[in-house]
Amino acid sequence: MANIKKGDLVEVISGAKQSRGGDKGKQGRVIEVLVEKNRVIVEGVNFVTKHVRVGQTQRGSKTGGIETHEAPIHISNVALVDPETKKPARVGFRLETDENGKTKRVRFSKPSRRAVKPAKAEKKSTAKSTKKDAE
Repeated sequence: MANIKKGDLVEVISGAKQSRGGDKGKQGRVIEVLVEKNRVIVEGVNFVTKHVRVGQTQRGSKTGGIETHEAPIHISNVALVDPETKKPARVGFRLETDENGKTKRVRFSKPSRRAVKPAKAEKKSTAKSTKKDAE
C-alpha cells in the first residue's frame, strides 16, 4: 500500500520557499501518481511553461501558444497533510477489522492517530438531462 494516493491533500516540504519563487509550504491535491518514476503531480504546484506549435482544429480555430501546467515532483518532497491539524505528517499503517470480520490495512497520520482517506475525484456526469413539460 502506498503512502500517498491520488486525491490526497499533500504539502511540499522541500525546495525553495515561496518568498524566493519556490513551492515549499504549498498544499494541493494529488492529481496523478507516477509509480514507476516515484513522482506525483500536485494541483497548483510546480508549474512549467510549455510552448505548443500552432495548428488548426477541424472547425478552423487556431490552437497552440504558451501553456502552463503542473509538472511531476518527487514523492519524497511531499508529505501527507494531517486531517486534524492541517500540517504535514508521517504516515503509518495498521490492521483494522470491520463489522464483517474482514481485516484491512488502513493508513493513519502518526501525530493524531486518525485514519487518512483519499478524497474521491469528482466525476463529470455524461447523462443527458431531459426536460419535462409542466402540466
